[in-house]
Amino acid sequence: MSDVTYEQTLALAGVCQAAYLIQQLARTGRLDADDLAQPLKWVTNTSPQNTLDVFGSEQSVEQGFKIIHDQLGHKSHKKDAELTRYVLSLLSLERKLSGNKLALQRLGKGINDIERQLDHFELTDEQVVANFAGIYSDVVSPLGPKIQIFGNSTLLQQKSVQNKIRAILLAGMRMSVLWRQLGGRRRNIIFRRTKWVGFSAQALSKFSQI
Repeated sequence: MSDVTYEQTLALAGVCQAAYLIQQLARTGRLDADDLAQPLKWVTNTSPQNTLDVFGSEQSVEQGFKIIHDQLGHKSHKKDAELTRYVLSLLSLERKLSGNKLALQRLGKGINDIERQLDHFELTDEQVVANFAGIYSDVVSPLGPKIQIFGNSTLLQQKSVQNKIRAILLAGMRMSVLWRQLGGRRRNIIFRRTKWVGFSAQALSKFSQI
């Protein structure tokens, strides 16, 4: 499917999925290795054949589709203000990143360094995750207001949890950049929400999630 609105939905689902994973980490401190690896793959997949190729499959952003469906769709679903705040914060920070050529160059170099590191380490190795986190902390975070993460304060003080959250924030930024490249704009949330919800519902119907 080549419809640009469908591709925007995919990218936005990626942003939403990143927000969800951050929320889970902040609350529980736990994340399955596969759930951690998936968004990190988005960052290192720098030459995809098409938008879907970034993700591998629709099912890899299943939770993201569900968030779009529930948050922008039917009024009967309880809205999660925290998730919405994370998503909007990522989209806002992306605008700062995209307007800063030096930051984009530093980001590209950091990702290339990680790709070389993957010749010797697994994607979810603690040091690799720490390097993803370092790119976010050093390059992206200083560009705008820090994204405030809510959760278990004891867990949020743990370095390993901090690194995973920042690594996934970087993945969320990657999806935010993709969303904008595909023509996504915050003002479109009002005008295209029906189509985004519709595409999300179609995807979720394949996974029996609605």
